Amino acid sequence: MTLFFWSFLMSDPTQHEAAPAAEGFTGEPVDSGFESPEQHIVSLEKALADAEAKAAENFDQFVRAKAEMENIRRRSAEDVLKAQKFGVEKMADALLAVKDSMDAALVVENTSVESFKTGVELTARQLSNAFEKFSIKEENPVGAKFDPTRHQAIAVLESDQPANTVISVMQKGYLLHERVLRPALVAVAKEKAPATPANS
Repeated sequence: MTLFFWSFLMSDPTQHEAAPAAEGFTGEPVDSGFESPEQHIVSLEKALADAEAKAAENFDQFVRAKAEMENIRRRSAEDVLKAQKFGVEKMADALLAVKDSMDAALVVENTSVESFKTGVELTARQLSNAFEKFSIKEENPVGAKFDPTRHQAIAVLESDQPANTVISVMQKGYLLHERVLRPALVAVAKEKAPATPANS
């Protein structure tokens, strides 16, 4: 024991210095890259708050958009109702002149046939002008090819004219912007039957 002690004392002191620190070791706490439970909870709470704020913003936009759509729907319904009630207002105004002329003719006493005819012609022109103003066109298809979309055949008669030609109009038709208001009542031509030879 005494011999070991003396050997230790006589040995090189440099051999007993502390081992060097491991490379990269600074003595500071090492950041492992992972959040602590407390930090994780804070992160989750922040994410939740952000999500709630975004949800509130989206809900507010939804409520505003819904209110705007409801206003548009209400205004559209009002416009349709007004159009139904007052859509013929301008046409009705144009027809008032026709009604005035008819009323004036009815109060005239001891009128002659000629003056009465003149008054009727004037009234007819006023009515035609009103029709033209609102794109109401007369359909009087004498000599035209029969058109089942605009004409209603009430008779088919033998004629020298080509088959399916309108040969007479019993009642005129009328169109509104090319849409049929009333079909013309017409008679349509058909080929004549061949003459039967006389018995010899």
